[in-house]
Amino acid sequence: MPKPLVVINVVGLTHEHLGPHTPNITALAAEGFAQPMGTVLPAVTCSAQTTLLTGLLPREHGIVGNGWYFRDLSEVWLWRQSNRLVHGERIYEAGLRRDPAYSTAIMFWWYNMYARANWSMTPRPSYPADGRKVFDSYSQPPELRDRLQEKFGVFPLLRFWGAGADITSSRWIAEASVEVMTTHSPSLTLVYLPHLDYNLQRLGPDDPAIAEDLKLVDAEAGKVIDAARARGAEVVVLSEYAITSAQKPVHINRVLRDSGYLQIRMEPLGWETLDCGASRAFAVADHQIAHVYVERPEDIPTVKSLLRTTDGIELVLDREEQAEFGIDNARSGELVAVAAPQAWFTYYFWLDDELAPDYARTVDIHRKPGYDPVELFLDPKLLAPKLRIASRLLKKMLGFRYYMDVVGLDASIVRGTHGRLPTPGREAAEAPVFISSSKAIERSDIPMTAVKQMLLDLQFK
Repeated sequence: MPKPLVVINVVGLTHEHLGPHTPNITALAAEGFAQPMGTVLPAVTCSAQTTLLTGLLPREHGIVGNGWYFRDLSEVWLWRQSNRLVHGERIYEAGLRRDPAYSTAIMFWWYNMYARANWSMTPRPSYPADGRKVFDSYSQPPELRDRLQEKFGVFPLLRFWGAGADITSSRWIAEASVEVMTTHSPSLTLVYLPHLDYNLQRLGPDDPAIAEDLKLVDAEAGKVIDAARARGAEVVVLSEYAITSAQKPVHINRVLRDSGYLQIRMEPLGWETLDCGASRAFAVADHQIAHVYVERPEDIPTVKSLLRTTDGIELVLDREEQAEFGIDNARSGELVAVAAPQAWFTYYFWLDDELAPDYARTVDIHRKPGYDPVELFLDPKLLAPKLRIASRLLKKMLGFRYYMDVVGLDASIVRGTHGRLPTPGREAAEAPVFISSSKAIERSDIPMTAVKQMLLDLQFK
């Protein structure tokens, strides 16, 4: 019979964060052990989480980023949620192989929709036909959502991402996770606490204000740790990546557009959109990694040369070179660009802000053809942003369509980023961390691909 295990993903946590600002997590480390953990390229949410749960590299599990270009659709899709996009055996499937009574709860880890879990929950807004967006979640079984939202309220999506993102969402997840653990006693519970991700990107890792964020997320992790220990469970706290300083946005699609590779479409209402299927080359920007999709094989050498000479780009990997990093998958771009330290990639493809698409000034993680951390900020050029938001929300409450245009277009405002591999010798600050309540699985070298087996060993040995 497996020992109960709770895995808490504290996004952005590093070994250097252990100390007086994280008393609960630090006490867990003192009970067991803590080590910087190896990561994968790209060091982003979906790729890292999938490696943690499968023990595979992106070339094998297929999650090459937080999204990619679906060639058969000629469309970019980010932040999909179906577990069926993942290849390879997940830890909870391995647990079931060993014990048919093995049970799993997945609380807000990515790709948990349709996973072989007994209990799961993830944000999933409802989109009525009139264009509105109604906040909601998806759960399995369906009644879990109703029970948790009756007790804790509707999941606070506006506090989960965007300018309003704060500890509220992590608190909701922590309390809901404790409820699920207490009620159902899963063999494995996966808990996602995203709070550190916000201000580490807004302010940067060296800002003194981060100390308060560490205290806040540690308190929520402490609730889960206490509940886990009360039922005799082992606890692992880990992270997906570390966030490092950001100083230079690189507009990779503008570089490709200036050289004639990228095609735009002028929409009837007067703005531009990216026409992926008509482009000879374009990039799906994902923090410090960009998948560059090149339509014509003969263009690959010249596009590679163009990007290698672009300021802020450190590496441009063709398919053969991608193999060294384990990202040579059919979903990857013909080229993968890696930003230089302190640089990161925007998705921006327009040359004139007056022609930016309507979604550019909104929080719209599914429509944008790349990741946009500027969504974490209110546009500093707005004179009365709170009044603007209030007027938009009033329209929503009255059942009207509304346009929440409160995001700016100045990418230099971002101060933290991630995605590239840690600088050798800087792992304590630039690598994710692995913390265990038990010394039984202690080791000095922890590649991310080893975590799945380590967790199974903790439960079954």
